Amino acid sequence: MESTDVLMGPLLLSRGVVDRSAALRNDENWLRRVWADDATRVLLVHEGETLIRNSGAEASLTLMSPAEAPEGPRYLLGVDAAGVPYFAVKAPLTAGGRAGDPMGLRRAGALLDDRDAGLFVYAVALEAWHAGHEHCPRCGSRTDVAASGHMRICPKDGSQHFPRVDPAVIMLVRDEADRILLARGPQWPEGRMSVLAGFVEPGESLEQAVLREVLEEVGVVAAAPRYMGSQPWPFPRSLMVGFFAQALSTDLRPDADEIAEARWWSRDELSAAVRSGELGLPPQVSIARRLIETWYGSLIETD
Repeated sequence: MESTDVLMGPLLLSRGVVDRSAALRNDENWLRRVWADDATRVLLVHEGETLIRNSGAEASLTLMSPAEAPEGPRYLLGVDAAGVPYFAVKAPLTAGGRAGDPMGLRRAGALLDDRDAGLFVYAVALEAWHAGHEHCPRCGSRTDVAASGHMRICPKDGSQHFPRVDPAVIMLVRDEADRILLARGPQWPEGRMSVLAGFVEPGESLEQAVLREVLEEVGVVAAAPRYMGSQPWPFPRSLMVGFFAQALSTDLRPDADEIAEARWWSRDELSAAVRSGELGLPPQVSIARRLIETWYGSLIETD
């Protein structure tokens, strides 16, 4: 088995088939019309969860008509190819009186199809942004929601504020022997490890962030960062940008504040540790898992 130039398997939180329909966000006539249409579909979102119908073999969002939806902030998620509009309403999940189990993205992201996964990620990301940006950063006044949930406006100074994401790099580092570097954060349980990651700093490129984070976290000099893919990670508002990088040194000097332990793994070592239960890998919903499996050369069964 050997690594490929293409990520192994889908990035489960990067899927979506519904057009975001930005031009309709301020069309009040259209918004009123479709909100009165029973064909319009609505999902509830509350603290990062929604209702999921899960039969075991397949799962889907619990969707409802606008008439069935409770009151709450409303976000336009877009219109599909058949012309069906989709909205999210921020409200307690019990308020809709509909069937389904409350689930978050980490669990549901791997169960849903492309349409439902994309809608759920979008709704969670918007909810998280609104929760942390209720007040104007200039004057502190409470802002008003506008543009179908895609803007907040300060009523005092008129400033407009738009949803933001925090770019973070996540990198699989390999040495000359094609071993990979995995590490465990201090807050993680024993045996759980992942690739390195960190936020991009002001005035820094993605590639610079990769090399800096590897050096700061484990003391390894790296080079040749190569972009592999990206996916949203709305916990609360990250965009994870994945890279492969080559290690120029292998001595590990973990930063005790960031890293509890770190080590190099060959494919045979990793496979044996996963099978025995010694090593827990990141979940399938994460880009970290895809980076590891791409290097490994196949999907890794952990259940």
